[in-house]
Amino acid sequence: MITKLNHASIFVLDQDSAYDFYVNKLGFKVNTDAQMGPKGRWLTVNPPEQPDLELTLMAIDEKMMFDKDSAAKMRELVAAGTFGFGTFLCDDMLATYEELKAKGVHFKKEPTHEFYGFSAVLQDDSGNWFSLSERPK
Repeated sequence: MITKLNHASIFVLDQDSAYDFYVNKLGFKVNTDAQMGPKGRWLTVNPPEQPDLELTLMAIDEKMMFDKDSAAKMRELVAAGTFGFGTFLCDDMLATYEELKAKGVHFKKEPTHEFYGFSAVLQDDSGNWFSLSERPK
């Protein structure tokens, strides 16, 4: 029986740039940064308080998953901000929002009270967007 999810992929346009964004701007920790053959790199990060969930920053390149045409289409979808989505939680929305904004993180939506909590929407350096949410107390 399946007990939990431990890896999820975020497709990125450039792994070096994604590394900088997730580690230096969002404050994530690097779990693995290893070469996989001549053209591959296995790069995983996680929020500091969630070490058992590794986010794989997956390059959109011609290799196992993508042929040339599929890679081009996928890169276009990600860059347009129409593919990736997730939700990150924080304890203090306003403080986290201000900290990330000061680090150059682009927000598509400022903090707003919604039915599910206090939320803002940010975009990573590839175009993926994420809800940043503070749950109701």
